[in-house]
Amino acid sequence: MTAFQRLTMADIAQLAGVSKTTASMVLNGQAEQYRIAASTVARVRQVAAEHHFQPSASARLLRSRRSGTLGLVVPELTNFAHALLAQALEPLCRDAGFQLFVVSSNDQADMETKAVEQLLARQVDGLMLVPCTNNAKLYAKWAKRLPLVLVDRRVIDSNLPFVVSNAEEQVFTLIEHTLAQGVTEIAYFGGQMLLSPSIDRLAGYQRAWQARQLPVNQALIWQRDYQNQSGYAMMNECYTLLGRYPEAIFTASISLLEGVLAFMNEHDHFNNAPQHLLSFDDHRLLDCMPLPINTVVQDSAQLAAQSLQRIQALLAGETVESSWVAAHINWRQKVELAVAAGKIPV
Repeated sequence: MTAFQRLTMADIAQLAGVSKTTASMVLNGQAEQYRIAASTVARVRQVAAEHHFQPSASARLLRSRRSGTLGLVVPELTNFAHALLAQALEPLCRDAGFQLFVVSSNDQADMETKAVEQLLARQVDGLMLVPCTNNAKLYAKWAKRLPLVLVDRRVIDSNLPFVVSNAEEQVFTLIEHTLAQGVTEIAYFGGQMLLSPSIDRLAGYQRAWQARQLPVNQALIWQRDYQNQSGYAMMNECYTLLGRYPEAIFTASISLLEGVLAFMNEHDHFNNAPQHLLSFDDHRLLDCMPLPINTVVQDSAQLAAQSLQRIQALLAGETVESSWVAAHINWRQKVELAVAAGKIPV
């Protein structure tokens, strides 16, 4: 027994003094098609508004053989980049008539599989996924069951459509312009080396050294995962190796940057910090840091919009292409040589 009352279409029809069919036609936008009198339309709509009644979405979707839902699987809800993606995507889905389910894989393959299986059990109409493995066969299997678009990360050797930031180009620019200042030592702290973000960001880092015809010090490249505790651990290892901070540090995610900053704050309260701090991903709180930090800023709005567009296209039976979404750099610390050479817009 429940104390709550759920109004039905029949209840609204009775209150408005019309048939259930007439009430349904009015509230489902078919009044003009069936030439229902304007006075009747107004009366039904007034009764529905007074009782805060909405037609059953379940019944409408059942007729269309759709669930009206989409799924988004991200590695971590606490990851700022993925939180921004979900935040940008949810209202877009709502405006397009979908409810968005957001679940986390915790960057673990078994949890990712369970998350996707739960979404499939809910019969979501499409799936947007930030993959945590390069298991192309697994994702291809899911793509046979429903429209699937990879977001933020692509899967190596997979033909599945993806929407990903142009990480390599922006990391290249960030590192190359830092090297232009005469910096000869930039430590690299990255995540899982087999994932596409790690591959793309490390490629940009290495290409910048090659462009400057400088050797890459492999001893200054660390890769673990994208957890902030890994950023802390890699900073600790680097400091132990050198007996000091390197001239510059690049972190491949803002979560790794958090760990690096925690180490610096704990170790010496930023008194002997590196001359240059660089990172992929941005946060407004970095504007309040005692040190200027140049960052690559992803376009979360475009990542979300282009992902949803591709899901809708796949639902319509259309073929879609992958997309590289332009990112930009937030230059908090001006790179004087590059500015003087006209390479960086002021």
